[in-house]
Formats: sequence, structure tokens, C-alpha cells
Amino acid sequence: MKQNQIPKRLLTNHSGQLIFLIFIAAACVWMRAGSVPPPVHIQIQADREEGPWKPVWNFFGYDEPNYTYAPNGKKLLHELSALSPTPVHIRAHNLFTSGDGSASLKWGSTNVYSEDANGKPVYNWTIIDRIFDTYHEAGIKPLVELGFMPEALSTNPEPYRHSFPHGNLFTGWSYPPKDYAKWGDLVFHFVQHLRQRYGDAETASWMWEVWNEPDIPYWHGRADEYFKLYDYAADAVVRALPNADIGGPDSTGPGNAKAADFLRAFLEHCAHGTNYATGKRGAPLRFISFHPKGSAKFEDGHVVMGSSHHLQAVEHGFEVVKSFPEWQNTPVVLGESDPEGCAACAVAQHPEDGYRNSSLYAAYTIEVLSRVQSLAAEKHINFRGAVTWAFEFEGQPYFIGFRDLSTNGIDKPVLNGFRMLGLLEGTRVAASSSQSLPTDEVLRAGVRGQPDINVIATRNHNEISALVWNYSDEDADVAGAPVDVEITGLPAAQKSVLVQHFRLDGSHSNAFAEWKALGSPQNPSPEQYSKLEAAGQLQLLGSPQWMKPEDNKLRLQFDLPRQGLSLIRVSW
Repeated sequence: MKQNQIPKRLLTNHSGQLIFLIFIAAACVWMRAGSVPPPVHIQIQADREEGPWKPVWNFFGYDEPNYTYAPNGKKLLHELSALSPTPVHIRAHNLFTSGDGSASLKWGSTNVYSEDANGKPVYNWTIIDRIFDTYHEAGIKPLVELGFMPEALSTNPEPYRHSFPHGNLFTGWSYPPKDYAKWGDLVFHFVQHLRQRYGDAETASWMWEVWNEPDIPYWHGRADEYFKLYDYAADAVVRALPNADIGGPDSTGPGNAKAADFLRAFLEHCAHGTNYATGKRGAPLRFISFHPKGSAKFEDGHVVMGSSHHLQAVEHGFEVVKSFPEWQNTPVVLGESDPEGCAACAVAQHPEDGYRNSSLYAAYTIEVLSRVQSLAAEKHINFRGAVTWAFEFEGQPYFIGFRDLSTNGIDKPVLNGFRMLGLLEGTRVAASSSQSLPTDEVLRAGVRGQPDINVIATRNHNEISALVWNYSDEDADVAGAPVDVEITGLPAAQKSVLVQHFRLDGSHSNAFAEWKALGSPQNPSPEQYSKLEAAGQLQLLGSPQWMKPEDNKLRLQFDLPRQGLSLIRVSW
């Protein structure tokens, strides 16, 4: 019989059995090939420095300033402050909004300004002091947003307080002032008060900006009226605090042509326009801010993120900035940089926001931050940071699915993504992955099909830290990937190193998974709450190990689930 020839009797009497056996054999080969993909090779060159690591992630923001001094707000602020040695910046809406200090979704108030019977300004710093004292005690650096319009100054004050999600959000607080000089005086006295309370050195380290998204109904005025508002505010800030770090306009994503035109017009005004407050040419502008957002969707039973939409808005904004010789080197802050646009919208009504309780939120954030850094380097943009618009909401159900960092004092998985970023310190070192997608491809098409498995690594004294993530825009239930990490350039005299492996995925550093395992309690017992608190912290994958490098190299192998993140720390 010739080699590989099948006996005739098998083709006759046992043909059914043979076909079955051939099918099983082929299936086994296919399963082995499909379930064990080739490893992703990650190379880290510890002795090849690429410049200082900039903590561009350490900005956060929220609508409701009165949550700042709530018990869970204070707890979260101290946790944010502890993320890294670099101070965190906080941006909050409604610092000038009139009201009694009560909070609700997308609402807060301080009542800093009112007028007496004769129209004379009355300033009240009681609630403002409570907010900024809380920041100061936690070591937070405010990114002070000057807004919104006090009721007594608004050109259209009634109705004033909204009732989101019902009715019109953009009520009396969103209108221009009836007197720009009084607006400027309010800003001057506000900044002067904070300078006197916290000192020159402290307030000089803060950032200051005027309003929020004045190109949409957050501002019920014309573009030139916003430029006037900016001029009066910026002049007042600088008079009260010379050399203050003042910027704007915090307009919406320049991927939209109308938003890009607004940003361009604002930069033109600050460069060449006549200043409404001083009559001189131009206006002070120490940083430029705009708000790129993604566009999450729900398709075929799962969430699909919009990283390309997000990054295209960033790219267009960078191009607008670069078109002005006056502003080419001015720092750029992404004043709100998020997967979509509504932090206070719950998953029950918006299934596309289901990413918020899972590790996908963290993976998306790090994927986009990494790509923004690449775009900034490519276009020679002075990228200063990106604000994650997420904090916490008081009095809401556990894991209701708002875009927040914690729920009822329980840290959500995304916060552990920021803890990983906080462990990157010092100097960035060369790192590459065999399955890293080109930035241009992610910019144009997002991350579909093949995931982006990527790495950032830093060196700080006697320590190497590497953040590895496995990201896809599609939150489908698929297998992870085997990862093979090689670290070269370790000190020649070092005989052993301590390796720690932190993990965030569907079952590690994940309080949402623990909450579901406990039966999704809305009134957890003290014992359950303690378990949730522990699950909300960053966790090690196994115990730390002492390992011996060979020829100044170290090799690590592990599986990384889809939407999972690993932070490897090697110290000696």
C-alpha cells in the first residue's frame, strides 16, 4: 500500500467512522491553533531613555462642586492625591452658580454673588471656602473654572435651577452678564480672596480658565460676547494674581467643523483682537483647552467604543493650534477627554455606557492617552494633560452605571487603571510590542478585529515599571493573549531583582465583579462593604518574586485577558 493511501475497506464498511475520526482530528488541530495564538513579544530596553515621563493623566473633573466636601467626595480626593507623587488637578463646574449649596445631577451652587436692594455686589465665600479647603487639605491643585453666571448677574435669570434629566438643562446660569464690569469685579475679588487665604506660592501653582463649552448652549451668547467675558475675566485674574496660569476656551471637540471654527476664532482674538477689557491688542492665554469625546455605541449585544472619533477630534484641535505661530508652543489641555459625553446618564437608559463599571473604561482611557501622546509628539504639540470627567455621585444606587471613579465609597475598576498610571515614574524608556497597532490606523479606523496589545515603560532610580494592556473597541467575550516580556539593560552587577505584577481585569482589582458575586446588594452589610472596599484596590497577580536576570535580561510570561491591564514593577 502506498504511503498515506487509505485502505479500501475503510472507505466501504467503515466510511462513517473514518470521516468522523478525520473530523475530530482536524477539529483538535484547529482548536489548538485557535486557542493558543502565538505569544505577543514585548521588548523593554531599560538602559535606553526616551525623555521624562509626563503625568498627563492626572486631571479630573465633575459638575457637582458640593460633592467635594461630602464624606465620599473627601475620601475619593485623598485617594486621587495618593495616586502618585505628582499633584492631581481638579476642575469643577458651577463655582459661581447661585443657590443654597444643595447638589443634584449636573448641578451645584456656592452663592458667591448677590446684590443688595441698591444693586451693590454682595460676596459670600462660605461654600467656596469649604470646597477649596477640602482641596487644600487633600493636596489637590485646582484647575479653577470661572463660571457659571450668578442669578443676580444673568441677563435671563428665570428659570434658574434646572432639574436634569427633566426639562431644559441650560437655564438662567448659562446667559451673559448684564454688566461685564461687575463680572470682572466678581472674578477679581474671588481670585484675591483665594490668594489671601492660601498664599501666593500655592495659588500661583493653580490653573485658571473661563467658562465651559461656550460654543454650545452652555453659553447663551454670541462668540464675541464670550470673547468679552474671557477678556474681563482674564484681566481680573491677572490683576489679582500676576503671572496666573490662565487659559481657555474649553470648547467642544474640534472634530466638528463648527467647534473648530469657534476655537480658531478664539485663538485669533487672543492673538490679534482688541481686548474688550483693556483696549489693548490680544488677551493673555497661557494654555489652550478643548473637549474631545468618543462615541460609544451598543451593537449586536455588546458595547463598541469610538476611539477613532475621540482621536480625530484631538488631531483636528492640534492642527488648529499649530496653525497659529503665536500659540504653537502653548500648552494644550484636553479639558474633558472621555469615551462619550454624559457622565450623569445611567446604563439602564443608555446601554452603550455599560463599559463604565468594567476594566474596559481603564483600557480605553490608557489606549487613548497613549495615542494622544503619539499625536502630540508627531505634531510637536506641548500636550500638558487630559481631564477625565468623572468623580462620584452622592445618594445614588451602587454601580448604577454613571461615569464615575467610585460608587458609594467603593472604587470602580477605572480608578485602578489610574493607580497603574501613577506607578509610572521618572524617565520613559524604549518599549515595543509585536502587536501594537500604528497610531494612524487607530486614528482612522479604531481598534477592531486585531486588538492593540501595547506597552509603556519607565525607569526611576532602581526601578523599572511597565504597563501592558490588551485593548479592543469591541467589548466581545473573546480569548486573551499570551504575552512574553523581555527586559534588557538591567544593571550588570545585579544578581536578583524583585518582581511585582499588578493586574486589572474581569476578576482582579474589580469591585464590580465582587459586587455581582455578592448578589448585587444595594444595602451591603458591613462585611460585604469591607469585601467591596478590598476588591476596589489594586491587586497583585500572585506574590512578589525574587528573580535572577541572565546576561542583564529578565523574561516574564503571562496571559493577558481582553480589556485587561498588567503593571510589572521590577526593583533592585
